[in-house]
Amino acid sequence: MIDGEGTVVGWTSTAQQLVGYAAGEVVGRPVWFVLPFLQNAFHAWAACEQRRARGGWSGTATIRHRDGRTLHVSLRVSLLWGRDGAAHWLVSGTDIAALSAGKTAGSVRESLLTRTPIGIVVRDLELRCAWVNDVSEHQDGVARDKRLGRRLPDSLPGLESEALEAVMRQVLSSGMTAVHEYRAWPPADQRREHAFAASFFCLRDADGRPLGVCSMIVDVTGNQRARERLAILSEASTRIGSTLDVMQTSQELADLAVPLLADYAAVDLAEFVPLGEEPVIRISPTGKHGTAFRRAGLASIHPGTPESPWKRGESIFVPPTSPWISVLSSGASHLQPTLDASPGTWVDTDPARAQSIRENGMHSMMLVPIRARHTTLGVAVFVRTEEPMPFQEDDLLLAEELVTRAALSLDNARRYTREHTAALALQRKLLPHGLKDSAAIEAASRYLPADVDNGVGGDWFDVIPLSGARVALVVGDVVGHGINAAATMGRLRTAVRTLAAMDLPPDELLSHLDHTVGRQTDEDDNADDGSPVIIGATCLYIVYDPVTRRCTMARAGHPPPAVVDPQGKVTFPDLPSGAPLGVGSVPFEAVGMEVPEGTLLALYTDGLVETRDRDIDIGIRQLGATLAAQPRWPLDDLCSSVIEALPTKSPTDDVTLLLARTRALDPCQTVCWDLPRDPAVVSTARGWVARQLTRWGLESLIADTELIAGELVTNAIRYGADPVTLRLIKHRLLTCEVSAANRSFPRLCHTRSTDEYGRGILLVSQLSHSWGCRWTSGGKVVWSEQDLPPPVESESDTGNPPHHAGAAWLKDPESRGEELK
Repeated sequence: MIDGEGTVVGWTSTAQQLVGYAAGEVVGRPVWFVLPFLQNAFHAWAACEQRRARGGWSGTATIRHRDGRTLHVSLRVSLLWGRDGAAHWLVSGTDIAALSAGKTAGSVRESLLTRTPIGIVVRDLELRCAWVNDVSEHQDGVARDKRLGRRLPDSLPGLESEALEAVMRQVLSSGMTAVHEYRAWPPADQRREHAFAASFFCLRDADGRPLGVCSMIVDVTGNQRARERLAILSEASTRIGSTLDVMQTSQELADLAVPLLADYAAVDLAEFVPLGEEPVIRISPTGKHGTAFRRAGLASIHPGTPESPWKRGESIFVPPTSPWISVLSSGASHLQPTLDASPGTWVDTDPARAQSIRENGMHSMMLVPIRARHTTLGVAVFVRTEEPMPFQEDDLLLAEELVTRAALSLDNARRYTREHTAALALQRKLLPHGLKDSAAIEAASRYLPADVDNGVGGDWFDVIPLSGARVALVVGDVVGHGINAAATMGRLRTAVRTLAAMDLPPDELLSHLDHTVGRQTDEDDNADDGSPVIIGATCLYIVYDPVTRRCTMARAGHPPPAVVDPQGKVTFPDLPSGAPLGVGSVPFEAVGMEVPEGTLLALYTDGLVETRDRDIDIGIRQLGATLAAQPRWPLDDLCSSVIEALPTKSPTDDVTLLLARTRALDPCQTVCWDLPRDPAVVSTARGWVARQLTRWGLESLIADTELIAGELVTNAIRYGADPVTLRLIKHRLLTCEVSAANRSFPRLCHTRSTDEYGRGILLVSQLSHSWGCRWTSGGKVVWSEQDLPPPVESESDTGNPPHHAGAAWLKDPESRGEELK
């Protein structure tokens, strides 16, 4: 501190640290002893009325340290007033090089020193005000004449005076610099509380004894609020968007805003957002389209959020004249520092909100549109009730920054929800919509898609009816998740059904399917659309024959099935695992086993028995124990029991379970004849067929079946080899099978009018519901299936004599044959 003549009258320990001179070397000497550049300018500068009116001067200068070093400092010279209008000057300086370890930090601190208004008060040893600058009056509203000669409690009672004086006494006794922060309501801005930081220095005389204490006070409200905003935004980066769920993300935004920014916050999303859809209409300023919202986030400082008339997840009403509609249509935020709920305002058209505003003391509100990628997703609402300060422009800027960050997370979640919904819909469309019981099995299934974070996978299952009352059970799992995996699953399921229609054995079917996956992978590799490549799949394929009660199964890298006999004994067949589909050049091996009627077959994917923290072997054992506990339960109940017993909540992979309980055909439902290779036996075979159908009560099918059997037996005798066998199976269809030892399949062809042969299979195809061929270990089987006639109504029900479908043709078989020809 220097007097009006430029003589140093006070010195601090920090000044000694800066320039190296002790108080005894400086106090009493002219200031240019330390600051030579002021020697010629000081008196002219001090006498300049313009600078005196501004209260001082600030800038940078070069000074010399006591040891000869040159220092670049930022200087501030502040004018102090004492009693009777006496003037002193306080010179404060900072080493720029020492401050600017980083360029940004240095420039910021230099700006604070040279441009920020600083209130300066110098107090004597009794802590009475001796010198003060003009800035102090603007900070606390106390005039100079009411401050000089008085202690702080006398001039500013109640302003943490005792705490500040305690700090000043400590500075006088220790000589160390101290910093203290406090809050006050300056007269220039009574709307909000300000934060101040006060630095206290001990001024010393030439002998080093304390002269008084100098306090430099800075309004750091802006800096503190900036730090608070940065802290909130930093927290937002970790708390908002932790999941890909729009409802959860909305709640995270509301939870963050309360109480850091608002006393009550709500997030209202357009109806299409939680569904992952695209907006179907544009928002009009009048709201004529009836824009619907869903309350997705809700938070309050009060338990139970009494401010909200709607619960989270409910649809809310928005009147056309409300600020919600204007915010959506304009895309601009709405700041209402004083919330006006008086009659004649928009609140009149919204009774529910009007009542809530009045009952909960809502006095300030902000509405911020939630926009991302040129799409308006909804509105974020911020309200103050208990906090007396109304929202200001800087609060709106913070709210907009928070909402912008949340909007990106919301839009990402919406897009993911849309993809997840599409993949799930695609997968459900591609999976069986219902499993029908057959003569071979009764079946039930469960499918659980993966959780939201992992997405839908590529699991599939199927129950495929085969010829001869047999049935195929299939479970598969495509590598990967998402819509590409679901689409690949659909292609593989179609391929399996196509191959199953060819009546291929399980091992041969998997070999063909392996080639299909390999070709598909090659096509995906060559595609330049950037879509992910599905590199493999697993599959388990089982064929069950209810006539022989025999299961034949093969697998390609898939978990083995569980086989539970009627007594509850569980086995997992020693079935060669095979390589996953798409690997190629690896043969598959089928295993056959005879199972008693009522045996339970459980097919599943690894998502049921394997988790990140549980080995697959443990899951398989637990599955077996659950199935063995109640082997005779209804299959739907047993499926539910398995799903509840195994940890399938929020699975990271799809969960698929297919249960099938085997049935066996009664021996009286099948009949088989061995035929010699003699053309004369065809007539005999027709007679056997007619008599057997008469025993079964299927007289209406005699004519058709005689023709079918005759054609199939004729082909087997003409083109086949011994042994030739004719078999009839009556289940839900009537199956006629002829087996022979050769491996050539008949073909359906269109003959010319002059051809004498080639019409037999055409006749079979016209008379059958379906027909086909399959290979066996001893040759081939050509089969035909016919629908059974509907149940015949009794005479007492209809008043008419009983008759059979097709009876008119049976009256004249010769004309029937001519028509077929």
